[in-house]
Order: sequence, then C-alpha cells, then structure tokens
Amino acid sequence: GSCGVRSRFVFNFPVFPCMGRIAKVFRILLKLCVGGLLLMGLAWALLFLVLAPDLPDTSNLFHNSANPEVIILARDGSALSRTGGNAKIVAVEELPTHLSQAVLATEDRRFYRHFGMDVIGFARALLANIRAGRVVQGGSTITQQLAKNLWLTPERSIIRKLKELMLAIWLEARLEKREILTLYLNRVYLGAGSFGVEAASRRYFGKSARHVTLSEAALLAGLLKAPSRYAPTNDLPRARRRAAEVIDNMVEAGFLKERQAAAAKRAPARLAKSAVSSGGGNGYFVDWIETQIPLFVGRIDAGIIVETTLDPATQGFAESSLAQTLKRHGKSRAVSQGAVIAFAPDGAVQAMVGGRSYKASQFNRALQARRQPGSAFKAIVYLAGLEDGLRPNSTYKDAPINIDGWRPKNFDGKYAGKVTIERALAKSINTVAVKVAKRVGPKKIISTARRLGITAPLSADLSLALGTSGVSLFEMSAAYIPLANGGTGVFPYGIARIRTTDGQVLYQRSGNSLGRLIKPRHVGQMNRMLSAAVTDGTGRRARLKGREVAGKTGTSQDYRDGWFIGYSADMVAGVWVGNDNNKPTKRVTGGQLPATIWRNFVSRANTGQTARALPQGKTENEESSPPTASMSTLLNEISSFFSKGGALKGSEDPADFETKD
Repeated sequence: GSCGVRSRFVFNFPVFPCMGRIAKVFRILLKLCVGGLLLMGLAWALLFLVLAPDLPDTSNLFHNSANPEVIILARDGSALSRTGGNAKIVAVEELPTHLSQAVLATEDRRFYRHFGMDVIGFARALLANIRAGRVVQGGSTITQQLAKNLWLTPERSIIRKLKELMLAIWLEARLEKREILTLYLNRVYLGAGSFGVEAASRRYFGKSARHVTLSEAALLAGLLKAPSRYAPTNDLPRARRRAAEVIDNMVEAGFLKERQAAAAKRAPARLAKSAVSSGGGNGYFVDWIETQIPLFVGRIDAGIIVETTLDPATQGFAESSLAQTLKRHGKSRAVSQGAVIAFAPDGAVQAMVGGRSYKASQFNRALQARRQPGSAFKAIVYLAGLEDGLRPNSTYKDAPINIDGWRPKNFDGKYAGKVTIERALAKSINTVAVKVAKRVGPKKIISTARRLGITAPLSADLSLALGTSGVSLFEMSAAYIPLANGGTGVFPYGIARIRTTDGQVLYQRSGNSLGRLIKPRHVGQMNRMLSAAVTDGTGRRARLKGREVAGKTGTSQDYRDGWFIGYSADMVAGVWVGNDNNKPTKRVTGGQLPATIWRNFVSRANTGQTARALPQGKTENEESSPPTASMSTLLNEISSFFSKGGALKGSEDPADFETKD
C-alpha cells in the first residue's frame, strides 16, 4: 500500500494501517474548526452585548421616502436636474415575481435559507478569490447590503464588515424576509440618481416597477453590480449585455426555462423617451455627477442639493461651437461625432459635451471613449525629455529612421535635417519625437503620464511617442492643466458642495492641490514650445487675438481621430472629432476641425476676461523642490475640416505607423 505495509480489504475496499493516523489528524482539525466556531460565536455574543445599546431602531424604516429628491445645480445656482422625491415604498408583493427572482438569482440565491450571513456563500466566494488571487466574488447577502445601505459608510475595513454582519443578524431577528427584501429593493442605488426599483423603473422605462417586463427586470437587477457602469442612460448596449447575464443566472437558479430566457434576450429592454433629459448637452455632465454622489455622501435619507462647477454660458458655447462646425462640415468630411471638455486651472469642470446630441446618444465620448490621441500625446513625451536634461534648443536630425523594421515617417515624407526639439514639437515631426522617446525610454514617459493623471493602459514601446495608446479626452486634456497653472497638480472635479434641503452641509470641497507636479522651469519651457505650435506650427487655426494660448494637435491612423488640446492662463480645453464606428474621416486632422472648434469655443468663453500671460517658470538657479505629487495615485484610489488644400504646408499628414501629425 501507499504506507509501505500490506493492506487488507473490507467490503471490497482497501484499508491501510496509516488511515488511523489520517483519521486522528482529521479529528484534530475538526476539533480546531469547532473550537474556532465556538470562539467566533463567543466573540459575536460579546460584540452583541457591547453594541446592543447602540443598535438602530427598525420601527420607522417603512415610513421614510424610498427615493429622496436630488437637485443638481450649476455654478450660477440654476437647476441642471431634479430627480426623486416622489417614489414611495412598494412592497415586494406588489412587484412582478420575475423582478425579485432576477435580484435573488444574481445577488443572493440562498436568501430564504440563511440568517443574515450566508456561510456557504461566504466560503465559496473566499475560495474563488483565493484561487484567482484577487476579489472576483462577493460574499455579502442582501441583508448585509441592506444594513450597509441603511446605517454604514462605504469605507472598507474589518470593523465596518463586523458591524455590517451584526446589523444583518439584527435585521433578520427584527424583520421578516419579505420586509427585508422590500426595504432592499426600495433603497438600493440603481444609477442615474435613482434609489430603489420604483424610482429606477420610472427613470429608465417611464413606468412603475409594478409593470416591468422580464427584460426590464433583468436590466434593473444587473445594475446592482455596478450602478454607474451599467446604467442604461450611460451605456445601453453594456446594460443589455449585463441583463443577459442576469437572465442566464435566473435559468441556472431554476427561475426560468431556456425558452423563456431566449425570448427575453430577443426583446431587450428599451429606454423611455423620458429617460433622456431635455437639458441638451447638460445631460452628459449630470450623468457624470450622479455617478459620484454616493461616493461622497454614501446613503441618502433626505433630499439633497448638489452644487457643481458647470458654467452654463461656457457649456452653451461648447455645445454650439461643436454643433455648428459638425453641421457645416461633418457630412462633407465624414465626421459624425465630437466631444469637448473644459477645465479651470484648478481642475473644476466648466463644460462637458460628450457628443453631438445627448438625446440621440447618452454615451459620453469625453469620458468613456478611449481613442488614439496621436501627436497630442507628444507634450508628455517632450516634458519627459526636458526633465531628462533636454532643452528647447536641443537639436536632433530629422531624417529617415529604422528601428527593428519600424520606419515612422513625417507628414509628406520630407525631412528637415537638423532641428530643435521646440520646432520639432511645433511642426509635429514624428522622427524627432521617436528619438526623444528612445533617449528617455517608454517607462519614464509612462511614469510622466501617470504623474499627470493618465490612468489608461499605455504601450511600453516607442510607438507611444506617436500617441498610439487609447486615452479619454477627459484624461488627456486634464494632463495639460499643470502647464496652465504653473506646475501644480489638481484633481479634476465637478462637485463643489453637497447639502441637505434644510441646509446641512454633507460635503464641502476644500483644497484641490496635489502639490507641484512639474518644475517651474520645465513649465516655462513647455509653454514656450506649445505656444510655438499655435503661432507657427500645426495648431495655427487655434490662435486667439490678444490672448496668449498654447496647445497641440493630434491625428490618428487613417484620419480616424482629430484632436486639439489647448490652454490659456484661464482655461484648459480639449476637442475630439471622429466616428463611433472608428471609420476614417476624409483627411480631417487635428489642426483643422478640432482647432477651429476650439478657437470658436474659447474665444467666446473668454469674452470680457482680462488676458493673462502663461506661466513662464523660473531660472535653474531659482528652482525649488522637485515634483512630489502624483495625480494618478489619487485617481486610481478613490477614470478629438477642410480639404487637403486647406491644410497648412508642412503641418500634418499620415506617417506609415499610427499617427499623422
């Protein structure tokens, strides 16, 4: 036998002498487990005795409104959105059976068989997470989630988890299962400022939750995993894919038959016309703000007022500048979409246009779309070069290059010979950008991008110098903010304050500086170089009369994306144009339509403001401490038209690789 001795057979099965030792070890382990459970029970009993006087009253849980009013205000105090305030608690018996089944199949299949904590589900989730080496499953029951929503903050700690478990057991002892499920369905956050299934159903489908179809119920249940990510007003195709997963869960749980599931998938939920706000382009900004409210104030028990940074006049200029240009040139230049984002130098979002029409498409191209920025990314490459010891007058030879078979070319296949990096950036010379990237190394460029707040995945090769990695307009534009404000890192934000309707302040933004990200000397050098890109380079169509501006154009492979990101001392703004299906435009470059939109927008937005010079930095002897802050650290913790004859000679054209300018 395996123990080295002869075995005997009992009932045709081998029995080894060593099995006695195995049984002994098993009994010891069993005793340890039982002892551990007893100790845990004793600890729970002691904790219960300690916390019992502070356990909340459950008698008034059914008397409060399930969906408190949320009012979102612009910077001038005008209302951008009003939601909630009229949804009363709907008992689970009044809701379609398939709605509660969809939730149970997805969130807590053993709901009617546990005491508030699902030991089996917890062990299964723990094992899955250990195998994966990361959190892939959650072990919280519906009762635990309700306890957290009712009484706890979103913090992640062992103490909070223990309190959550205690409160869940307390709820199970005080309420019936149907009451717990009723409270959960009426209070859980379901995106777009909606708390509870009744408010969410009215928000998305324009009707009471009492009348939702199977497909609609699955969509609502799917939101529980990540309300902001799966909100149908944010991304309807993604919400439908998630709903299909919920339907599969219902089949697996025995609530549906395959033919019922197939029929539901063939008729996915549709949004009601009322789901799209009538506030024009404000809808993109409002959707963004609504996703953040729970992060700042957690649960909401009463009506709240959210004061934001959006400037209605600036927003109007951004919307009209994009719409007018696309209406005039979009069809002839094969451009169907665009986006605009504008920040104050302290990071406050002043305007956000996520597409041509919010009513037609709620997908926010300023925030959600990751497109190749082309040469707009070169600002980061050259900043890394300056920090590595280069100067604006450092020279490189613009000539054909071959790096392991890769031969990036310039606009017209011509080469300028010896040029300074200032002129190379202004004229968007690809070969020099690649040579600077080779000197510095992709790792340092990525590190610089992370420091400036770019969290998108970036390719760790020299093609990065030509902007081949997809980045959102929001992140790419925000990376230019420290150049406009003198080198200070800021956290882009849209919420200034949150207060209750009776005046109690729940959140107040105070201090937005992340410290110095860029040395003043390098700020001055970059501003000089990027100003040259506007006055004598690819961005000449963005020039403003009487105001100093700087910026960079960007065009991706086959003219699929056109970008212009520019700034003055008072505003940083980015523009993207292209097509959702990634089809090429008719030779639209960043120096054409995007630069034109940017100029029209910023010139109107800055009307009446005193022109200020861009920060010029200090001399090397006046340098203070080096950069100490990292914007991406905070971002991780707590996520742009004319014919070819109209182009400027020597400005932008395709390279053989990924970018055109």
